Amino acid sequence: MSHSSIPSLLRNLLRNYALAVLVAVLLLASSFGATIAHADHGAFHKTEDKARGQTVWFAAWAGSEKINEYLRWVAQEVDKRYGVNLKHFKLESTSDAVRRVLAEKSAGKHTKGGIDLIWINGENFRAMKEQKLLFGPFANRLPNAKYVDYKNKPATSTDFTIPTDGYESPWGTAQLVFIYDKARVAKPPKNLKQLLAYAKKNEGRFTYPAPPDFIGTTFLKQALYDLVEDSEVLARPVGDDFHKITEPLWSFLEQLHSVMWQKGKNFPKNWPKQNQLLNDGEVYFSLTFNPGDVASSIAQGTLPESARGYVFKKGTIGNAHFVAIPYNANAKEGAQVVANFLLSPEAQARKADLEVWGDPSVLAVNKLPKAARAFFKEIEGKAKVGALSAKELGKSLPEPHPSWSESLKKEWQKRYGG
Repeated sequence: MSHSSIPSLLRNLLRNYALAVLVAVLLLASSFGATIAHADHGAFHKTEDKARGQTVWFAAWAGSEKINEYLRWVAQEVDKRYGVNLKHFKLESTSDAVRRVLAEKSAGKHTKGGIDLIWINGENFRAMKEQKLLFGPFANRLPNAKYVDYKNKPATSTDFTIPTDGYESPWGTAQLVFIYDKARVAKPPKNLKQLLAYAKKNEGRFTYPAPPDFIGTTFLKQALYDLVEDSEVLARPVGDDFHKITEPLWSFLEQLHSVMWQKGKNFPKNWPKQNQLLNDGEVYFSLTFNPGDVASSIAQGTLPESARGYVFKKGTIGNAHFVAIPYNANAKEGAQVVANFLLSPEAQARKADLEVWGDPSVLAVNKLPKAARAFFKEIEGKAKVGALSAKELGKSLPEPHPSWSESLKKEWQKRYGG
């Protein structure tokens, strides 16, 4: 062998050695990943075993029959699959559940609490997190959490500007949508100025749900977005300048209320009640926080076929909603099993079905296994009348800091709640 061939041989040996090391590293990484996945799955199997036979009290708003019906289906499925007895703890307001958990803590009831799972977001989540009323972090340990589209749906990890930190599991996404009856309204108003002008010309045909209803409160925040000079102020906690910042809002409402349904002396209790007013022809507008609500309500006969949804030209407020587990829940394992099932492709697709509920999914559907994508494929093309496309919804506006909801509700109640 000549001296000139030694460098070439050395290079080949080094190349082969590097290739062998790389293969070994990849195999080790693959094995490690499989071990972690198996360990996580195995850990949750233990949770499922402990959950069997548990009763989970799910505190959830009960103001919509189609949502209640969906929860009845969930209860049947978790009972059949996991032996978990799910009970709907029916709420008029999520804050009622927060107060109950706080009362239990004040009374020293740190175990065997009366609520195991809460449908929650916004100021209620902030209050429970700050007062250490939540169990967790648990959300990222759920096997189905790997399907959540955290990248393209940032509201699934930040709730009203507050990081979730794994203390709540995303369940659905939402955006404020205005509904109008196209048989009666030729050109719906696309901003606050146009809305006031329309209401003045068509007295009694517009209203909104009374705060503290979340749709009514969101309408106030949406109006404030149009009225403040710098919307960045809404991302910060409310300060001493609250009255100065919100003065244009109260001035706008004084003008609007005088020409609203029943002169602004009475308000619908919630959006299903306002949908009923629209369906009866008493008002020409409604509001919803679910982009699929128009199509699903038309399909179920609770809105006329001439109903259509739209958003303001500059966009409307959007967020995500979640489930959380109180720190003193009696059935923590059962609550986690239910939360995981709510994230399953089957449950998310059924929830998104416009003929069932129409609540948008939090999952990255294009990243699901082929068999799981079939659940979403099955609902395509259903109840298309009134459905809003992603292009029509546009980019949603971020939720203000939770303190704005709290302060706006209090001020509205002081001015108009009597």
